Amino acid sequence: MTATAAQLGGARIAVLNWRDVRHPQAGGAEQYAHEIARRWVRHGVEVTWFTADAADQPGYDEIDGIRVFRAGGPLSVYARTAARLLHTRGAFDAVVDCQNGIPFFAPAFAGADVPVVQVVHHVHQDQFATRFPAPLAALGRFLEGPAARRVYGERPTVAVSPSTVTELRRRLGFRGPVIVVPNGSIPVPQPRGGRATAPTVVVVSRLVPHKRVELLLAALATTAAQAAGLRVEIVGDGPERARLQGLAADLGLQATVRFHGRVSDQVRDELLSRAWLTTSTSVAEGWGCSVIEAAAWGVPCLALQAPGIRDSVLDGETGWLVEDPRDLSRALIAALTALADPGRAEAVAAACRAWAACFTWDRSADLLAGVVLEEIRAAAARRQGGAAQRRSARSDMAVLAAFRAPADTDVRAALRATDEVADDGDRTSVVLRGCDEFDAATVLARIGASPLHVRQADRRLLLAGPTASLSALGTTVHDGGTIA
Repeated sequence: MTATAAQLGGARIAVLNWRDVRHPQAGGAEQYAHEIARRWVRHGVEVTWFTADAADQPGYDEIDGIRVFRAGGPLSVYARTAARLLHTRGAFDAVVDCQNGIPFFAPAFAGADVPVVQVVHHVHQDQFATRFPAPLAALGRFLEGPAARRVYGERPTVAVSPSTVTELRRRLGFRGPVIVVPNGSIPVPQPRGGRATAPTVVVVSRLVPHKRVELLLAALATTAAQAAGLRVEIVGDGPERARLQGLAADLGLQATVRFHGRVSDQVRDELLSRAWLTTSTSVAEGWGCSVIEAAAWGVPCLALQAPGIRDSVLDGETGWLVEDPRDLSRALIAALTALADPGRAEAVAAACRAWAACFTWDRSADLLAGVVLEEIRAAAARRQGGAAQRRSARSDMAVLAAFRAPADTDVRAALRATDEVADDGDRTSVVLRGCDEFDAATVLARIGASPLHVRQADRRLLLAGPTASLSALGTTVHDGGTIA
């Protein structure tokens, strides 16, 4: 288990999320909060989860040690949660406010002295128009943007990817600290019996409009004739399933595409273990959970360029990014042709597994715990008449510093809870968040460390963290990276 999460032990944390993992419509956002919360519980954190209910769900539940209180549907849960926060003021040391399009606006109800950390997976400004009539869509955009910006102010926000950070800054105008805490993933499994003999594409996805699976089917109408024996296995369910099955039939893809619906983890893993490739045609994501889970099986991804997906796919190493949907068919043929070479396919698979190994739920729990701890400590300092010290750089920045730790120095104790530390023998590497090179020099001087090197953290390093062996991810599987 993780060092920083252990420091949160004994704290009382409220989690606000409009679903829990037992809700029939639970997805990646619920998995993220649950996987982190249950690890906190193991460290002695008291976690209370406020959420909506679904048909036949009890008002109270306990899941993996998390106390779950359910009340109301998706429209009323916000008002009920606000009432609970008002009624229980002083009962929680911090609130984790999971924003699923419309925030809970916890700072307005939890009390000025209670730390609130908002978690955002992706920005919904465009999605409101596809799901609601114009007046409600406009209200949604206002609540997510100007209203949230005013209520949350300078409080920290956690984003799951650099793409989400960009959207929070550019589209919502958030001014407070934004810290990246990526999703975890499944442990990298042992290879099974080997991939399928025939080219096989496995897609694991909810079948909803913004996933745009119809773009893959349109591309397959051309590709299937050029790739002998091509099989496409689509795993997942949703409101688009009937329409997509009809489209596949209209395109003559009955012998190529199979819709499995929702399946067990065992069946899903068996399909992924034999796949050559997965795809993503989504318009936007916070992060590509299914992309990284496929990578853990050594399966690369061919994806249309989109926020979140461009973070989870290393272009030219763990897959390929395509700019224009009109090029998807050609890119699919190019990817399958490249993967027909066993040597290249194994190099790609090794890069995929190394990348996926960077993302664990223990690490995610540690990173989010660090953000919450810093806020709890800052609140305690304010109550004692002090002020939290802030680094000069914007929180979006980070620096990787490598050094040999001075003897008898507890490096972790000398750094902030949001800094991520990795040790390798006598060498220590740390990602200093909210730092530029000037701040990093000051931090290292304060702990008496002589730097071996200091450099700005890029998107990849910010996601993978200091323990990642970046050299292991350096195999380019297609000259020039992007294939279309």
